[in-house]
Amino acid sequence: MELVPSLPSRVKAIDLSGDFRLSDKEAFEKHYKQQHTAMKLQSEFVYGLTETNREAIRGARLIANPGCFATATLLGLAPLVNSGLLNGRVIVDAKTGSSGSGAKAAANTHHPQRMNSFYAYKPFTHQHVPEIEQELQRMGDWTSELIFMTHSLPVSRGIFASIYAEVSRELSETDVSKLFADFYQNAFFIRLVKGSPDINWVKTTNFCDIGFAVRGRQIVVFSALDNLVKGAAGQAVQNMNLMFGLDEKAGLMLVGTNP
Repeated sequence: MELVPSLPSRVKAIDLSGDFRLSDKEAFEKHYKQQHTAMKLQSEFVYGLTETNREAIRGARLIANPGCFATATLLGLAPLVNSGLLNGRVIVDAKTGSSGSGAKAAANTHHPQRMNSFYAYKPFTHQHVPEIEQELQRMGDWTSELIFMTHSLPVSRGIFASIYAEVSRELSETDVSKLFADFYQNAFFIRLVKGSPDINWVKTTNFCDIGFAVRGRQIVVFSALDNLVKGAAGQAVQNMNLMFGLDEKAGLMLVGTNP
């Protein structure tokens, strides 16, 4: 928010910080613990979740790149929100590796501390919560209660989200599979997998792998991505490609590290 106001109007920008993700100034200041000094510019920013906002991104000058947890959660929920089938509370149990806290070492986030540990953090207060709720409302008729919990996973990179939801009618595995396949039919970087994804298969790539399990009206959606690629820089490149009329995959055909 300090740099963008000084940019010439012809310059396009993608902001990887959280400064322009939230349209509510009070929500920003509450969750990011700082004053927002450039709210007049916020309305010019397009939210950069590529798979759900592709056409708006194409014509945008300014992009607010989504948070990593927000990306995993929203990609897992988008088909259900779009279908209008959600009914009741949604619980998101999300886990991330040590690189999710950035490069600066701190007592509770440094990798040597986290690599043999497991714990929850920021219960009910994570800064991605208002971002997720804002975008769910933009996607469709979102009236559900969201419970969002984050945990430290003893790995260096990767996010895994388990999303528990209830729908208004019983669905079969075939029904849910078709719902997700139809919604993401033109999304190269979304891979639908049977059962649970594995963060090893998305590490160092721009893919988000999504799986699910269903029992009548109960659904759990699993999403996995690399927080440093699809959850950050990779999605920024994907958005940049759209903004400049390039192939959306340019520079992103990355080789994974598994096995």
